[in-house]
Amino acid sequence: MIDHPKQLCKKAEPCIASARLLCKNPKRNHFSQIAMGCRDVHAATVLAFLSGTAALSGLIAAALLPNWRQMRLYTFNKNEKNVTVYTGLWIKCVRSDGSKDCVIYDTEWYTAVDQLDLRVLQLALPISMLTTVLALFLCLIGMCNTAFVSTVPNIKQVRCLINSAGCHLVAGLFFLLACVICLIPSVWVIFHNRDLNQKYEPVFTFDISVYIAIASAGGLLFTAILLCLWYCACKTLPSPFWQPLYSHAPSVHSYASQPYSARSRHSAIEIDIPVVTRTS
Repeated sequence: MIDHPKQLCKKAEPCIASARLLCKNPKRNHFSQIAMGCRDVHAATVLAFLSGTAALSGLIAAALLPNWRQMRLYTFNKNEKNVTVYTGLWIKCVRSDGSKDCVIYDTEWYTAVDQLDLRVLQLALPISMLTTVLALFLCLIGMCNTAFVSTVPNIKQVRCLINSAGCHLVAGLFFLLACVICLIPSVWVIFHNRDLNQKYEPVFTFDISVYIAIASAGGLLFTAILLCLWYCACKTLPSPFWQPLYSHAPSVHSYASQPYSARSRHSAIEIDIPVVTRTS
């Protein structure tokens, strides 16, 4: 049963009045200014993208350098030199004291890794890097969509709209996942070195790649926290968790009038905001 236009008008009067009061009152319109500032490309999102890129570079360097573990071999023969074995994830390098070149350079070490912590890192670091690349891609999509797309959504393309804030939120979760995948095996190397020194001789030490990987994990954690804090600061509560950030207040958008068709002026069914018509 369709209500009379006058009855519809009476029902809509409180909503229209609240929308007008929202536009006139600057205190209530404060959250609209916050949403407008967060709708633009913010310094926090740019800093998060740069921090994530730096962390990815650190992960790549840590994965390629043959400096995860050192094994120092001493000799009591004065005619021979002490030897240091540098163990990486993919290659192994053997150097003698006073030499910068590798006496033995094993490029097939990755197929014969006999240490469980390094074997786990061979799987964990590439997964962490791929997750970081996906997070950076989502950040880039969110920033490009914010910078080059109109602030007012196009209703005709509503199914193709990209939620910029949602992209940054999901990117933050991926950064956090990449941090966990990278950090746990890297810390395990430190404890495994202690076990090796207790089991054999105190000749094992962890090298610079461990520090680089842990620092990269810290960068990923910082990026994830920054994006999540930015999203929580920009989100006006209470509001749907996945609601995009508009350049105007959501209440104003809800009651914005759309162009009427010729039929809508005479029909109460197609009218978004009821229009009172005089009847004789």
